[in-house]
Amino acid sequence: MEYRHLGKWGLRVSSISLGSWLTFGGSVDKETAIKSIRRAYELGINLFDTANAYYRGAAEEVVGEALRPFPRESYVLATKVFFPMGEGPNDRGLSRKHIFEQCHASLRRLGVDYIDLYQCHRYDPETPLEETLLALDDLIRQGKILYAGVSEWTAAQIAEAMELGRRLGLHPLVSNQPHYNMLQREIEADVLPTCRRFGLGLIVYSPLAQGVLTGKYKPGQAPPPGSRATDPKSNMFMNWLLQEKVLQKVERLRPVAERNGLTLAQLALAWTLRLPEVSSAIIGATRPEQIEENVKAADVRLSETDLQEIEAILSQ
Repeated sequence: MEYRHLGKWGLRVSSISLGSWLTFGGSVDKETAIKSIRRAYELGINLFDTANAYYRGAAEEVVGEALRPFPRESYVLATKVFFPMGEGPNDRGLSRKHIFEQCHASLRRLGVDYIDLYQCHRYDPETPLEETLLALDDLIRQGKILYAGVSEWTAAQIAEAMELGRRLGLHPLVSNQPHYNMLQREIEADVLPTCRRFGLGLIVYSPLAQGVLTGKYKPGQAPPPGSRATDPKSNMFMNWLLQEKVLQKVERLRPVAERNGLTLAQLALAWTLRLPEVSSAIIGATRPEQIEENVKAADVRLSETDLQEIEAILSQ
């Protein structure tokens, strides 16, 4: 396993990390989830990402239980705050009240004394940015979180937060978690350069485009039975990715993968990790075998010829 610094900061994280969105605590049974998390740990993954909103806390509970046998200092635990966790007017967003209450709730569910990386799951236009940053800074000073980051913030929002935090003398944000893969590259225009400018590490999610970049979905064929695309609870973000022209593009990547002795999934992960700004790529898994396959991408270095051919295919 390769370990990279989280941006310009001292924390080192595995270049492949394990997430729990749409899997642990919900669609994957608890026994399989725990086996998968512990297998990931055995394979060298040290960054485990979850969120309070994933199945209303159930994902955090499973992740915490799975990691409990291991020394706390041997893994990096990341979770998030923003989305509704109740029906009350203060049960959502990035107010000081919601951040503090949900941080303590996450600590209880995870069964730990501190969270390594606490991330603002989205930007909150209804709360002053100063309030959010001060609340995160207080949690750091109290030792309840070690680092703070964001997820799916725009370049302008990230820049404003970094500059405001500097003026206020606060602990800076250290990471951003955007979606990024071969088929969805929006962050390259301005988010990625902004993160580079401020030294934020990118922990990207959906590097396999909801499984589309594994090649399991074939042009002109119905999705395989039991796949995410057939599950109404899990396929809400997949419509565009399942278009015929997108699936044909994925198929054209197959010879590049085969020439390098890789699966399509390994090729997609290696491509994502080609950028030094990417500290880690979060994979999801419904069984341990998927993790065993995907972690092999951590050691893959694609040649310039491969990268040029991939770029030509993706730009068609």
